[in-house]
Amino acid sequence: MSKLKESDSEIYELIQAEKHRQQEGLEMIPSENFTSPAVLEALGSVLTNKYSEGYPGARYYGGNEFIDQVENLARERAKALFQVAHANVQPYSGSPANLAIYFALLNPGDKVLGQSLTMGGHLTHGYKLNFSGKFYQAATYGVDSKTHLLNYEEIRKIALAEKPKMLICGASAYPRIIDFQKFREIADEVNAYLLADISHITGLIIAGEHPSPVPYADIVMTTTHKTLRGPRGAIILLPKVEDRFHDLYHPTSKRNLAELIDAAIIPGLQGGPHNHQTAAIAVALKEADAPEFKIYGRQIVLNAKALSETLSAQGLDLITGGTDNHLLLIDLTNLGLSGKQAETLLDSVGITVNKNLIPFDRRKPLDPSGIRLGTPALTTRGFKTDAMREIGLLIARVLKNPNDSATHIEVKERVRSLTKTHPLFYKSSN
Repeated sequence: MSKLKESDSEIYELIQAEKHRQQEGLEMIPSENFTSPAVLEALGSVLTNKYSEGYPGARYYGGNEFIDQVENLARERAKALFQVAHANVQPYSGSPANLAIYFALLNPGDKVLGQSLTMGGHLTHGYKLNFSGKFYQAATYGVDSKTHLLNYEEIRKIALAEKPKMLICGASAYPRIIDFQKFREIADEVNAYLLADISHITGLIIAGEHPSPVPYADIVMTTTHKTLRGPRGAIILLPKVEDRFHDLYHPTSKRNLAELIDAAIIPGLQGGPHNHQTAAIAVALKEADAPEFKIYGRQIVLNAKALSETLSAQGLDLITGGTDNHLLLIDLTNLGLSGKQAETLLDSVGITVNKNLIPFDRRKPLDPSGIRLGTPALTTRGFKTDAMREIGLLIARVLKNPNDSATHIEVKERVRSLTKTHPLFYKSSN
């Protein structure tokens, strides 16, 4: 980064400081990960210089010969990896991708049914302050009050009562397997589209560690970072495109699902795609198609289970009692801590987690009762189960001794030791 250092030393120093923070800390926010150097190189390439509104072979600007090839590679790799009929790789990120799906299939005021934000869902699944709750009627389902698991019969009852035009499954803070087939059955019973938002679990699906929604959903959306380990971005996947639907904005014509989605992206909601991002997504998809990625995905789950078992043994209260995927949700009530306090405490020793609402939380969103943590980023750095057990013990020590500065110093030193032996850009020998 010599040119940046020379031209803007302030930004250069801040980037170096952040790199240092990442290297010397344990990144345990489950939605975060580390891309490969190859992904970073594509993301920082000259492709950012080119405008390319439209799609390959149908651009509004000239000079897109190579951009078309880049986007086609990304689309074909996505279609092959997920075994779908169509892929749109242009969404800027997950929320804009979900907005495009709403824009394509629904009229303002139509009803959607998604998992409540307070019960593990996402903002774009119907939260009242989000576009999904402001411009559409939003009904929500939650989890069982005792087990904190999805209750599919209860979801069915809500769907039958609400009759949504679109049913959304997928979550941001749910540590168990999602049964996409049951969601399909519910969607069919109420004649609703089924949108599967798999942003968190995409890498696990590719690795065979979580069932795929592709046989069941009408539309699948995923971000390209998180467990997929690519750049910030999103992909809209369509398992099939044969059926034709009335075009909401051209009532006399009909389009198939692919045409509706593509038109919603451009000209509906976006202008020029970010070509450097598209290239980086293509690189990440190629990496995810390698045999090593399945080993990586399996290790994410093994690490999460090892961490879960350790924290439970230390007396921490895990929502649902454990995890099937990459994340854990911890209720801190029995420790007398809030999520905000725990996040700050762990951050002070170099362990990064995020405060998070727990089901039926009585506290406020900015100072909730829980924390959310996960294993994708540490697994990318080469951490295995033995190290995760030790990390679990370190987390428990800090949370159970919130005012013991000597303990915090010891933990911080151990965190530094662990990070020194696990480089930021670890390359598996498997």
